[in-house]
Formats: sequence, C-alpha cells, structure tokens
Amino acid sequence: MSRTELAKLIRERRAIKKGYNDKKVTRETVMQLLEESIWAPTHGMRQPWRFVFVDKDHLPGFAKKVAATYPEERQENRENYLNEPNAILVVIMETSDIPKQWDENFGAVSAMIQNFWLLAWEEKLGIVWKTNPHIYDEKVKEILHVKDNEKIAAFIHMGYFDETPEEKERIPLADKFEVFEEDVQKVQ
Repeated sequence: MSRTELAKLIRERRAIKKGYNDKKVTRETVMQLLEESIWAPTHGMRQPWRFVFVDKDHLPGFAKKVAATYPEERQENRENYLNEPNAILVVIMETSDIPKQWDENFGAVSAMIQNFWLLAWEEKLGIVWKTNPHIYDEKVKEILHVKDNEKIAAFIHMGYFDETPEEKERIPLADKFEVFEEDVQKVQ
C-alpha cells in the first residue's frame, strides 16, 4: 500500500453507528483482523489487551445482562441499544499503579483499536468505539470477568454496512499546531 493509499484509507474511515446490514460478523473475521491489529506499538512489549467477542447469536442475552445494570427505567432503552450492532468486541486493558505505564498501555490499546478500525474498514465492516457508562460499572466488569488490574477500554460495535456516512469537517491543523520558540505561538 502506498502512502497515498494509506492516507486515503485514514481519511475515508468513518464511525458506523447504525444502518448495519444482515451479513454476520464472524469470530474468524474478527480474529483475522486482530492478528494484524495487535502489531500496534506497545511499550515494553506489554501488549496490554485482551478481548471478549459477542456474536449476533449471543448478543440478546449479553445485552439483557448489561442493560440490567442500569436503573429500571433505562433498561429497555439500553437493551435495544446493545442489540443494534451485529456483534460487539469488548477490549479489556491491563492497568497499572504506575501512571506512566497506565498511559503507555492506553496508548497501545488505542493504537491497536485504530489498526483494527482501518483493517475493518477495508472489509466494509463498520465499527464504532463506544465508551458508555456501563464500561465503568462493577457489575459489567463481573459479567466479563474483568480482573482487578484491568479496565474495559471499549465496547466496539460492529456490523457490515451498505451506505457510507458523510465526511465531517475537521478543525484546521493550523488551529491546533504550535511551534516552541521563546514564547509558544500559534502558526499563522
């Protein structure tokens, strides 16, 4: 892949939140994408990730369990929401009591998720990285057997799609870029 092709892929990638078609997201496909994705940069080769895959057949039971952690008046809404994708990949991150390692681990997991996203996009497999309140809930952590030295980094909602969402504007780089001199100044 040339730099131009890679840049195009990076720019074209979108979050696919809805509008999934009926094509099944398989364990095999997700594992193939992860085999490449885990080559993300990782400090000390800690590879601080693990995954729980929930396919369409198991999604209703999973959604019901996770939704049950919400107040009763929100449970039906959350259950419907968790049943929208064709599959969910839960990304679990190893944490650390050392802030530097915690940050390095989150950076590695984020890079790995971006790799997964780009590879999935090539397959016309849409994903969106979700960080809803349930990823912090102790009961959800119990459901997923999250250990004391781990955290849920993401619920990745997945499904194949037919229509690509429109591109959204980005803040111009010049508004976010500075050069250090005697005084930090924005580039004009």
